[in-house]
Amino acid sequence: MMGGGFGMGWWWIIGIVVLIAIIWPLAQRFNRNNSASQSPGKSALDILKERYAKGEIDKQEFEERKKDLM
Repeated sequence: MMGGGFGMGWWWIIGIVVLIAIIWPLAQRFNRNNSASQSPGKSALDILKERYAKGEIDKQEFEERKKDLM
């Protein structure tokens, strides 16, 4: 009867390890997808142009930030 309590503690540890084994690969995949969207070879001006083309910023903001970069 006393051994049952000790065994119960092991099930908690095993459960936590299983959860980590499931969550860890998902987190790694999410991080890879995020970092892949930002190419290291692009200049700040290229990124600014892309944001303007996507409509994330308007013409006034584009011109202000472009002036800051130059």
